[in-house]
Amino acid sequence: MQSYTEPAERLLNFELWCLRGASDRRSEHRLLEGRRQGKSLVVRLADVKDRTAAEALRGASIEVAREALPPVGERQFYRVDLIGLEVRNLEGEALGVLQHFVEAPAGPLMVVRGEREYWIPAAPRHLRSVDLRARRIVVDWPAVLG
Repeated sequence: MQSYTEPAERLLNFELWCLRGASDRRSEHRLLEGRRQGKSLVVRLADVKDRTAAEALRGASIEVAREALPPVGERQFYRVDLIGLEVRNLEGEALGVLQHFVEAPAGPLMVVRGEREYWIPAAPRHLRSVDLRARRIVVDWPAVLG
C-alpha cells in the first residue's frame, strides 16, 4: 500500500482503518502489523485472510477517525479541511474552489475548479495563506495559467 503521510510509517500508528473502495463502499479493518518496503508499506489486516481478499481492496483509500489524528502545527492543515475552500490569487481574482489533491513527483497539487481548472503546487511558494474561518485560500498563481 502507498502512504501519503510523512513519514510513510506514521500510518502504522493507527490501529483502526476504514477502507473506502471505488464504489464508495466502506469497510473497517484492524491493523495487525506493518512495515516499510521501499516506498510502500506492507500490512496485515485482521480480517483479510488471503490474497484474494487483499486484491479486493486494491485501489481503496485509507481513512482514520478524525479524533485519532494528532493536532496540526502552525501553518499546517489536514488536506480534508481545505477541500471546498474558495481559492483566490494575490491579485484577489477568484480562481475557483479546491476540489481535491493530486500526488505528483515534485509534491502535491491542488486541483482548483472555477471557470477554468488550475493545478497549483501545494508548496509555500504558491500557497500563501489559509483562512479556515473565511473558507479561503490565497495563492501566488496567475489567473491566465491553467
